[in-house]
Amino acid sequence: MILSIVQYGHPALRQKGARIEKITPQIRGLIADMFDTMYAAAGIGLAAQQVGQALQLTVLDVRGVKDRPSTLEVAGQPCEVATLMPLVLINPTLKPFGDPVPGPEGCLSFPEIYEEITRPASVDVTALSEKGVPVQFVAGGLLARAIQHEVDHLNGILFIDRMPRLAKKALQTELDALQQRTKDALSAGNGGR
Repeated sequence: MILSIVQYGHPALRQKGARIEKITPQIRGLIADMFDTMYAAAGIGLAAQQVGQALQLTVLDVRGVKDRPSTLEVAGQPCEVATLMPLVLINPTLKPFGDPVPGPEGCLSFPEIYEEITRPASVDVTALSEKGVPVQFVAGGLLARAIQHEVDHLNGILFIDRMPRLAKKALQTELDALQQRTKDALSAGNGGR
C-alpha cells in the first residue's frame, strides 16, 4: 500500500525514532508499505518519520541509480551492491569515516528542493534486517550518502540542517512556503501531506 509522505513542517520529521524491540506483523507490513511508497515516489530511501512513524526504521534501494556509483564491503570483502538491495535497516548505528565529500541531495519530504551536502565518504553500518538478523557492512559512494541521509531522519535531523548557511538562506523562501503549506494542511485536518 502506498502511504502519504509527510512534508517539511510536519512534526514527525523532527522526532527521534523509537527503537524497534520486536519485529511484529505490523512492522513487516510497514516495511512493505514503505518500499511501495518509496518506489512510487521514485526515491532511493525512505525513513519511517517520512510516513509519520517515529521509529528507527529505514528502507533503501540504490540499484536504479547508474550515474552515481556505490560501493559495498561485507566481512571485509567487496560485494556487489545489488546483493543487499532492497535494504531494510532497523535500529541502525553508523560510524562515518573518510574525507568529507560534497554531493547533490534531495528529499521526498522536500519536493523539488536539491542542494550540495557534504558528508563523510564512507560509513560502517550495524543494524537489524527485516528478519531481526544483525547486519554489518561498509558502504561508500551514493549508498553511504543515502544511508547517512536516512539515519539523520531517524534522529530528527533534516538535510537542510546540513546545508551550507548561504545555500539554505537562498532557499529560505521556498522552505518557508513549504512549511506553511504543511502547517495549513495539518490545521485543515489532512495530515500535512
